[in-house]
Amino acid sequence: MTEQTVFITGIASGLGEKVADLSLAQGHRVYGCDNNKDKIRDFEARHANQKVEVFFCDVSDFPALEKVFQTVCEKAGRIDSLVNNAGMYLGKPLSTYDDALIERAIDVNLKAPMKLSLWYADHVRKNGDRGSIVNIASVAGEVGSSDAVYGSVKAGVIGLTKSNAMNYAPEIRVNCVSPGLIEDTDIAREIPEYRYAEYKRQELLDGGLNCESVAGVVNFLISNNARSMTGAIIRSDNGCYPR
Repeated sequence: MTEQTVFITGIASGLGEKVADLSLAQGHRVYGCDNNKDKIRDFEARHANQKVEVFFCDVSDFPALEKVFQTVCEKAGRIDSLVNNAGMYLGKPLSTYDDALIERAIDVNLKAPMKLSLWYADHVRKNGDRGSIVNIASVAGEVGSSDAVYGSVKAGVIGLTKSNAMNYAPEIRVNCVSPGLIEDTDIAREIPEYRYAEYKRQELLDGGLNCESVAGVVNFLISNNARSMTGAIIRSDNGCYPR
């Protein structure tokens, strides 16, 4: 298999780490960023001597994010795939958000993927390459959420995916994975108990939904096996909320 280079935001734990693990297992070189120094340290310990490098960066700090991205471009020469995975979920009703928190949720969940997609498209086109973007949305962006801010920004990620699939064709494929409730994540631990029970009640498949199974869908979209797919919203949700 030809080595590829993959850049993943929110890489140090959860879904981001599992996407990295599968990419490394396939012989790819992986770069990423995360805003949690303790998780980065633990990630680096678990992945010592592997072809992976992680940078500390909050994706809502756009100058710092651009600097990290350009550093990776210089180191790697080319980036074959971008995975916009970093996100934040607070599980709060809209009435408890203030303006600053709304802006942060928008910056992390939507504006960061917008900016990275733009920088990535410039990188691919300047080099005359082909590439792939995978955005991570959520069932909340399709059916709504008790956290109205989160539901809104994830709906925006779906819209961004469809628009950029048109904007960046034919050089770049842009697809989206829309997970249900991934059990082994920080977000799942923030879900209100009644919403957690409702997600589980709606699932058609048993066994729980974990990061590894969703990462498999992400890595499929990165791969050449998905070369005919762009603008797709792929649900990885154990069949919850059939829609």
